Amino acid sequence: MVYLEKKQIGFILSDIDGTILDHKHQIDLDLIEEIKRLKQQAIPFVLASARSPKGMLPIAEELEIEDWPLACYNGALIGRYDHTGTLVPIFSHEVKKAEAKTLVARIKADFPAVSINVYSGDQWYCERVDQWAQAEAEITKETPLETSLEQLLAQEAFEVHKFLLIGTTAEIQALHAACQNADFLESAFYLSKENYLEVTHQAVGKDKALNELAAYFQVPLAQTLAIGDNFNDLPMIASAGIGVAMENAPDLVKAKADFVTASNTDHGVADALRRFVAE
Repeated sequence: MVYLEKKQIGFILSDIDGTILDHKHQIDLDLIEEIKRLKQQAIPFVLASARSPKGMLPIAEELEIEDWPLACYNGALIGRYDHTGTLVPIFSHEVKKAEAKTLVARIKADFPAVSINVYSGDQWYCERVDQWAQAEAEITKETPLETSLEQLLAQEAFEVHKFLLIGTTAEIQALHAACQNADFLESAFYLSKENYLEVTHQAVGKDKALNELAAYFQVPLAQTLAIGDNFNDLPMIASAGIGVAMENAPDLVKAKADFVTASNTDHGVADALRRFVAE
């Protein structure tokens, strides 16, 4: 960690869970005030999360930044909602169709109890709303569409931005190991929970999203600020002009950051904005 002064920041990328949301999943009122200051200076504050667009939009609306892009599925899809409520993609990185088909077939053959959830754009698809999909729906307040995954994947225009595979911890750990040893050359597999395995294109990452959005906003990378609290935030924290870790982040994440701000329950993001974004 180094001593840093305020500088000309042109764009900010921030994680959601554990960062701008406290332990009660509430947004800090101080942050809402800081966002107003950013908007006056036309400095975009963009949310980046593994969440879907529909899962991120209510938070963006509460912050009154719904006109700015959303970096969804950890950057697999970056887009913004237009005045009609339609999600307009800006950058899109899809799981390769052949690998998606192979993955679904292998799970059905070897791990039939695993819940397969497919995210495309701002839609969530599954073949049936099982106990796992129902639990996820209760958490995210989203409703999956029930349909044949084989028929979806057979459609030439259909794009897969993310798989969410849910089961028992033993099932998901075994599936993760099997996928790592299989021939999925262009897909990335990572555990977001002990029993949640997520799959995206291997090029996806919040650091890639940071670079793409910096170019989109025509802001030099040196004038970007990234804030996060977990290991999947490390690449963007390391890539940004100023990388900020939350006090509630793991020690390794904090060690790699330029600055450690207060926790997500103690105005951490608002404090970082006051510290690093000049008037």
